[in-house]
Amino acid sequence: MIDVLKTNLSSLEYPGAEHDHNWRQLVFPKNHQNPNPKTQYHLVVIGAGPAGLITAIAAAGLGAKVALVEQKGMGGDCLNVGCVPSKALLEFTQRASSPNFDDAFTWLRQVRESIAKTDSVARYLAHGVDVFLGSGKFVDGQTVQVGEHRLVTRRTVVATGSRPTLPQIPGLAESNPLTNESLFDLLEAPDRLAVLGAGAVGCELAQALARLGIEINLFETANTILPMEHAKASASIADALIAINVKLHTKSQVTEIKQTGSHVTVFTAKTRTTVDRVLVAAGRQANIENLCLEAAGVKLRNGLISVDSKLRTTNSNVFAAGDVCSLLKYTHNADAHARIVVQNALFIPTATTTKLVIPHCTYTDPEVARIGLTREELQNLKTPYEVYHIELGELDRSQTEGDKEGFVEVLTSKGKDKILGATIVARDAGEQITPICVAMANGLGLRALGKAIIPYPTRGEYVGRLADAYNRKRITPAVKRFMKTWFQLVR
Repeated sequence: MIDVLKTNLSSLEYPGAEHDHNWRQLVFPKNHQNPNPKTQYHLVVIGAGPAGLITAIAAAGLGAKVALVEQKGMGGDCLNVGCVPSKALLEFTQRASSPNFDDAFTWLRQVRESIAKTDSVARYLAHGVDVFLGSGKFVDGQTVQVGEHRLVTRRTVVATGSRPTLPQIPGLAESNPLTNESLFDLLEAPDRLAVLGAGAVGCELAQALARLGIEINLFETANTILPMEHAKASASIADALIAINVKLHTKSQVTEIKQTGSHVTVFTAKTRTTVDRVLVAAGRQANIENLCLEAAGVKLRNGLISVDSKLRTTNSNVFAAGDVCSLLKYTHNADAHARIVVQNALFIPTATTTKLVIPHCTYTDPEVARIGLTREELQNLKTPYEVYHIELGELDRSQTEGDKEGFVEVLTSKGKDKILGATIVARDAGEQITPICVAMANGLGLRALGKAIIPYPTRGEYVGRLADAYNRKRITPAVKRFMKTWFQLVR
């Protein structure tokens, strides 16, 4: 990632180069000298992505002696090659009247530099964290080595994150494919790009890059794009992508990739598509190599560090947090893990992951946000449920804006006021799902949400509409008979 950038780009001039230079100095400064280790640390954190950063600064803020080890760049994937540059690119290409590649990539580099100050080495040093830049590995259960330094620690947190994985497709590796780790290093736009994988990352980048005039072919083995989402949500994003000339290849297993000169041909059972580059957005794997986990007695399960509900590994003095131990590869999941780890590693281990309900959002236009269980999951569990559905176009604010796209769907336990899951499709779905997240985290149902007074006219009024629908459904035939009798008596 950043170590590669230092070699390839540091001497070049290109749009946004000064922002890249400043960003690299913030997250992996050339002049940084690792400190002399303390005799013993309360906590050593390996990995300075979201989970590691929050763990380290929170623990130091409580007075613990903390060391933070990072080998690539402070901020991890999210800041450097993930959420920050991708969302900056999406926003720019959506808002600019005629976006071009140079301006868009300059903007994302500027945004990344600005946010990097929060994750910088200097900020963590100022908060009392000993920052060691280099590769960390276990010597034993209470010792971590970084270069020539040995860090003795009471507790250790592994938060080394994950990286893109390449599918086993003949010829793919030889075609010099892009991933999210290399995409934002591009200095010029390819004319044609094949994107492998139509999950959140694939769809987001396909939309953003298509807006820059790049011809996009999006390949997905499932029957639809965003195959894990609500069918109506997937269809909505498919329509949005087709509208900007993205070519969708669903039910398409890529069988081979051939590099011929400066072009790449992508083969499926029925098609061949020639492009300039291939972008892989088809899965991730945990960063566990070179940690010498076996020296600390830390075991793996299905390619992830094995943890219990308190995020303890098979060595009770070693914890793990974020992508390295979780199937949910979201920054906010890593954030939640960090808060649990700080409690359990430094104090009495009472915090647990068992009640976490983790939402996620695909930041296409429109966005798709979801939390909890889907209809399919509930059906597989044989859990009875009820559906409450609101078309956002019915809201007065949507009418005034001329934006009639999108919907909200909430699933509740049948006959009970308990929210089991929700999906929102809207241009701001990631913002709009917040009240549902708060409700589920606190065990609140639609009736409780309906007590809130929502400003008129706003799109957030969907909350009241859902509560009204829930209350109407609770009016049983017996209640109706009572009402009829009552109003006859009070005439």
